[in-house]
Amino acid sequence: MFTGLVEAKGLLERRIPEGPGARFVIRASEVADGAAIGDSIAISGCCLTVVALDAERLEFQAGSETLSRTNLGERREGDELNLERSLRVGDRMGGHFVTGHVDGLGQVAQRIDDADWSTIRFSFPSRLAAEIAGKGSITVDGVSLTVVEATGDWFSVALIPHTLAVTTLGR
Repeated sequence: MFTGLVEAKGLLERRIPEGPGARFVIRASEVADGAAIGDSIAISGCCLTVVALDAERLEFQAGSETLSRTNLGERREGDELNLERSLRVGDRMGGHFVTGHVDGLGQVAQRIDDADWSTIRFSFPSRLAAEIAGKGSITVDGVSLTVVEATGDWFSVALIPHTLAVTTLGR
């Protein structure tokens, strides 16, 4: 279980084809510190298991199902990824409950920047329309957000300068 509060941005150093999936080698010293093999870490919102690590890097394996249902299938070497370690019993809850199980992929339909703030409108698969409501919570690229407005095929979120600076949503 996660909160959707991104701890750090990691850098995808290597993407290695492996069977029907891929291995991701991510430079993430902040998150690698104290991590162990078997830990669950949200990589841009998708819960993956640490399979190897050193002081600077974490490695994960993702199967074909994960690659097809998340944006990890589109990620290339050099991309930044949002990272969050899983909650431990007794941790303070600061965001929303996030499972790390991705329901679908959306697309940026419109971005309106107003000084250091942004409003982004996302289109999404119609099969998810019943799950998205104005003022409800949603996770985009692993970032816990509140839906501003929602219709049958798009929703919008408002992003504060802090969120834009410390997550991949700023780009």
